[in-house]
Amino acid sequence: MLLAIDVGNTQTVVGVYEGKKLSHRWRVATNKHHTCDELRVKLIPLLNSEGLSFQDIGGMCLASVVPALTDAWCTAAKQMLGHRAVVCSAETAGDLFDASGYPNPREIGADRVADAVAARSLYGAPVIVVDFGTATNMEVIDRTGSFVGGVIAPGVETSSSALFSHATKLGAIELVNPHVSIGRNTQQAMQVGIVYGEADRVDGLVNRIFDQLGYKTAVIGTGGLAPRVSPLSRTINEVNQDLTLEGLRLVYDNFIAHDETGLYGRPNE
Repeated sequence: MLLAIDVGNTQTVVGVYEGKKLSHRWRVATNKHHTCDELRVKLIPLLNSEGLSFQDIGGMCLASVVPALTDAWCTAAKQMLGHRAVVCSAETAGDLFDASGYPNPREIGADRVADAVAARSLYGAPVIVVDFGTATNMEVIDRTGSFVGGVIAPGVETSSSALFSHATKLGAIELVNPHVSIGRNTQQAMQVGIVYGEADRVDGLVNRIFDQLGYKTAVIGTGGLAPRVSPLSRTINEVNQDLTLEGLRLVYDNFIAHDETGLYGRPNE
């Protein structure tokens, strides 16, 4: 079995793969101060809840945007499994960047790499991923199957939290579809601005990408708020909340297939 871990600024998603099948999935809060020992203690009850233990896990692939937790998870993997974790990056992404001409692939966040790898594998090329997380990220794969760039914007909850904290008379609201375009009260007006505003911002950016590419592509939504925002978008075709985990599985399988050191686990079977 493979342990796939996507460490975001706000939430961490943990998945267990049996071969190509995602068997178990958990979403927990990210604590940027956790040590490797605390991470192991946090993981044990999740595995135990499904009758699993560390002995069932043959490998681990990690995507992390929190450097301190990258190191902590890598140390935890060594302690738990007896070998290293495969860390998702441009270097472990196969041929994603081979012909892209992207000037500095190493700067791209691991979650963005995983999303791009999975989208190309599952949906073909060209394709765009829209990941609704702490930031709203877009990854663009062109007709040749190469990563050509993307977009990074404030996420829905990030921008709305800033609004709530700076406008003293505006309290936090539930981010749901208001079903109207003209709010009839303060809460509804905020929902129109935040929820519809995000959907329309995504559509506007996607259409700009289409213009630059010179053609349209499939557009895939993922991330925690994708089920709420994607149905309101005119450009997003499908939602796949497991896209990042799937990318980690693909990165791991490809890496292990070409690794001769034996330091990173065994094939995901």
